[in-house]
Amino acid sequence: MATDAWERTRDGIVSLWQRTSPSRAEGVQGELDATRDDLLTARETGDEMTEQELRDAWTGRVRRLLSERPDIAEDLRRILVDLAPETNDAPRSVHMRAEASGSGRVYQAGRDQHITER
Repeated sequence: MATDAWERTRDGIVSLWQRTSPSRAEGVQGELDATRDDLLTARETGDEMTEQELRDAWTGRVRRLLSERPDIAEDLRRILVDLAPETNDAPRSVHMRAEASGSGRVYQAGRDQHITER
């Protein structure tokens, strides 16, 4: 995630905690920054398990916050829409065509693709 997008997202999430639990907001900001560092390291090293654990941990925290304070749901939705504007209501489609001959290989993906060959 680009630095500007990260900062906007982090600040938005921290603002939710400032409204709901001000005494914990500063700690949440530090934890988000530490999580981002851990996530970048995990991605650089291909540690998908750590990526998933970090994602699950924050998903759980945000879910618990929403269950305690459902009134912040719309604010969270705005943060997420700002984070991923390409997932709005506009339909997207991907069309691919490829041909390989001999011992050629074709790799196609509509989004992320991870290939490990030895």
